[in-house]
Amino acid sequence: MAAQDSLIVPADSQVSLKKKIAVSRSWILVDSSGQGKVLDLDKHAIMRRVPINARDLRILDPMLSYPSTILGREKAIVLNLEHIKAIITPEEVLLRDPLDDNVAPIVEELQRRLPLEHEQVEGEDDDRPEMSNEVENDDQIEFPFEFRALEVALEGICSYLDARTRELETAAYPALDELTSKISSRNLDRVRKLKSAMTRLTSRVQKVRDELEQLLDDDDDMADLYLSRKLAGAPSPISGHGIPDWFPSSPTLCSKMSRMSSRASGLTAQTENDVEELEMLLEAYFMQIESTMNKLTTLREYIDDTEDYINIQLDNHRNQLIQLELFLSSGTVCLSVYSLVAAIFGMNIPYRWKEGHGYMFKWVVILTGIACASLFLSIMSYARHKGLVGS
Repeated sequence: MAAQDSLIVPADSQVSLKKKIAVSRSWILVDSSGQGKVLDLDKHAIMRRVPINARDLRILDPMLSYPSTILGREKAIVLNLEHIKAIITPEEVLLRDPLDDNVAPIVEELQRRLPLEHEQVEGEDDDRPEMSNEVENDDQIEFPFEFRALEVALEGICSYLDARTRELETAAYPALDELTSKISSRNLDRVRKLKSAMTRLTSRVQKVRDELEQLLDDDDDMADLYLSRKLAGAPSPISGHGIPDWFPSSPTLCSKMSRMSSRASGLTAQTENDVEELEMLLEAYFMQIESTMNKLTTLREYIDDTEDYINIQLDNHRNQLIQLELFLSSGTVCLSVYSLVAAIFGMNIPYRWKEGHGYMFKWVVILTGIACASLFLSIMSYARHKGLVGS
């Protein structure tokens, strides 16, 4: 009985466990026709379906923390950009956590945009002249399916980070202006939280920017992302239509790969290494993420300027308090001298000159007051002369 009780899991723990399992195993497959299918696959099933190793698959694990990464492998692109964790092949996209609120728009965009390109290729042979077919086929080779999917992912992550930046700007600038007009604990705490959020967002944007910059700086890494080009001239086992055995059969891919294979023999080494089309694509989104980075840099400078202004204000208040303390201390010294004289004359000590000179006490009090006032004015004049107080 005790052994059975030890196996009972609380309801909350069961729900949490189910959520973790759903997060770690949920994928959606979007093919070149835009059809989506939710799959429940573990890492071994993914590795059997897509030719990537376990190390690359760990990059997509949401339970692990990896920087933003775009890796080109022999037959797939491994994509890890914030919440977008995907595997792109020449004919399909495997996207992780499709039910996530941030991932759902990417799935909808893939399903909306990929079928248009697919239908355009399918209708080439029927509706267009032979010369137009050649031009369209050339465009299709230069900008294949994996790049269209990559473009959707880059557009999604850049738009997401830009939207978060605009939200931060909308909240930060009024808070900073309010802090400038009124320094209070509430306003200071509000700005502190906004600055922490800005630091975290800047780090996220910087990671995506660095990854795009690294790709743009290395032509070999960009060439690795040309999956269709590599498949067109790949020496690996090819099926009857020029498609590797590990790919699922697809008429669309068969026709595409047959056209690409027919042109592959005529490609020169310069064409094989040409990454201009991908470079233009990456540069466009690099400029967008750079613009987002500039917004965050401007916001940081505004925060720094506000902090400098607040520090100047605090220094000014501190100086005013020091001046007030100097006035009070000087007055206290002068009053102490006056009180000392009054205390001496007020002591119960017999002395003879009191009887014959009753008016003397009046003059002592008056002269002492004048001396103390003169002392106070002298101290203030000396402080102004030295610049210790304002004129």
